[in-house]
Amino acid sequence: MTIELLLLFLVAFAAGFADAIVGGGGLIQTPAGLISRSQYPVSTVIGTLKIPAFSGTAFASAQYARKVALNYNQLAAMTTVALVATFCGSKLLTMISNVFMKPYLLFILTGVLIYTYANNKFGNHSSRSHNSKTQWIIILLISLLLGFYDGFIGTGAGSFLIMVFISFLGFNFLKASAHAKFVNLAANLGSIAFFAISGKIIYSIAIPMAVCNGLGGILGARLAILKGNKFIRIFFLIVVSGTIIRFAYDVFFR
Repeated sequence: MTIELLLLFLVAFAAGFADAIVGGGGLIQTPAGLISRSQYPVSTVIGTLKIPAFSGTAFASAQYARKVALNYNQLAAMTTVALVATFCGSKLLTMISNVFMKPYLLFILTGVLIYTYANNKFGNHSSRSHNSKTQWIIILLISLLLGFYDGFIGTGAGSFLIMVFISFLGFNFLKASAHAKFVNLAANLGSIAFFAISGKIIYSIAIPMAVCNGLGGILGARLAILKGNKFIRIFFLIVVSGTIIRFAYDVFFR
């Protein structure tokens, strides 16, 4: 085993840890994978990285399910919609570039960062209420749009999910992060299905990375549950800042 592969496995662990708390694991794992496996097509590297992403999210979801109250009826609907939407987003990614979206996302994420930093109460308690019909409409739209986004662009999808769960459904950070994990899980499964059918997964790399990512996911979820909303909010700000830097680099320096 080469030093390069060992570093990639450490990166997978760090990505699983971060992703379990507020998403953003792709910010760590994707650049490392693209650099270390540059001899492969980009689509093959991205497809391979979906396996460890799924593993970490699965283990994190299991941790949250034990400690956080979840609405399983809503989750069943969200995950089903997200899975189909992500498959479609991944298919579209193979046909057109997603570069044109990044300036808009840079602007949106900067606004999210400023608002979250300025509003100390954002995500600290559940206060918003909707009638059942409105809540279901919001839930299905969130799953459709962000599932498609996850397959098409991917970067920051978990953070976006947390933000909209807090903003539109009144979840606190812990509850939003728990529900986001299950939607992410379905989204990753949709992408894996597409890339597996397309023959774009290197399993000899994906499986060891999946083990490392899963261990990171367990640790990250346990820490988030233990530390609660304040810790998750700080981590959210850090990850969103990292996402902004990534998009800024793509927009201004590529």
